[in-house]
Amino acid sequence: MRAVVQRVHRAAVAVDGKTVGSIGKGLLVLVGVGIRDTEADLDWMCDKIINLRIFEDENGKMNLSLLDVKGELLVVSQFTLYGDCRKGRRPSFSEAAPVERGKELYDLFVKKLKEKLPKVEQGIFGAHMEVELVNDGPVTLLLDSERKF
Repeated sequence: MRAVVQRVHRAAVAVDGKTVGSIGKGLLVLVGVGIRDTEADLDWMCDKIINLRIFEDENGKMNLSLLDVKGELLVVSQFTLYGDCRKGRRPSFSEAAPVERGKELYDLFVKKLKEKLPKVEQGIFGAHMEVELVNDGPVTLLLDSERKF
């Protein structure tokens, strides 16, 4: 599982011009599911995201987690995180999970997050989405459950 985690002042996702999810202070997470991902990958990613100490404390140091600041979370599926651009000019998505498996794990991931956080919003899996955000910092991190980076 791969994720792009962005600390935001606010973020929203729309489908067909209609907002389907929006948050205030918190994290926007773009998430992709890989062909080898299991529930253990979801658990690792969930724990990592909610406990990342990337919010500033009273001394301006990144010492606080999403839980500490009572932040909100917006999760948007993005299979293109598994795009391999090493060969040629057209990305290969052979490492991305098939649609059915990707949706199953994405839905389970969001469910697990909702069990741990008071506000979790989401996009619509497989839809063409428009994502707006005001990045705070900017702070943007890449996570990979296989620890490739």
